[in-house]
Amino acid sequence: MKAIISDIHANVEAFQAVLKDMQYQGATEIICLGDFVGYGPNPKECIDLAVDFDVALRGNHEHALLTEREGANFNIKAKNSIEWTRQQLNPLGDDSEANTKRWNFLDGLETTHTEGDILYVHGTPRDAITEYLYPRDIYDEEKLQSIFAKVDWLCFCGHTHVPGIWTEDMLYLTPREVNCRYHLVKKKTIINVGSVGQPRDGDTRATYVLFDGSCVIFRKVAYRVETTARKIRSIPQLDPYLAQRLLDGR
Repeated sequence: MKAIISDIHANVEAFQAVLKDMQYQGATEIICLGDFVGYGPNPKECIDLAVDFDVALRGNHEHALLTEREGANFNIKAKNSIEWTRQQLNPLGDDSEANTKRWNFLDGLETTHTEGDILYVHGTPRDAITEYLYPRDIYDEEKLQSIFAKVDWLCFCGHTHVPGIWTEDMLYLTPREVNCRYHLVKKKTIINVGSVGQPRDGDTRATYVLFDGSCVIFRKVAYRVETTARKIRSIPQLDPYLAQRLLDGR
């Protein structure tokens, strides 16, 4: 069984809780759709936990960190967190050997991964890193048709931090509407796996999915949110808003 995760955002408490849960659930393969860093207080620790994943993709925060150009499109809170993260991962500092390994890991991340008729991306099938697929896009038929044209059967994505299901016949479902379990059929489907480290669906718990080839199971995992929020508030370069939104699940 595969465990598919995304948007860890340097939240090691959430990440460890999810890793423990997926082990308990019997997952044998881990696929991460990107954004290991950004927003959170523990980028080094989160990267170190991910280096041996079966598949790891580049998110927009890794792209900003590596290229410096993409960060120009970030709001000031996100931009400052990327600059702080860059300082933490400085390969010329005291943690030189370990940081060099971390940079090499980030630099080697793929932008997409394909297994037969299944596609894995961070953003969307037509823009793997930066484009968002929101629940409201179910009303944008032109956008959805263009995106689904890039899908053979199934696509897993992240980026919005909001879990959900889109089908090619213009249907959108939340995990709650399917009781957190969705049995796939032949029609094209896109699954947003939600966020491990910064959920934005009104639920503070970390979110990821399990996939056995025919059924997608959405998992919600509680973690020590207050601990992560306290760490963020202790770092002057990270905006306190980033801590509060964890506590709000927004």
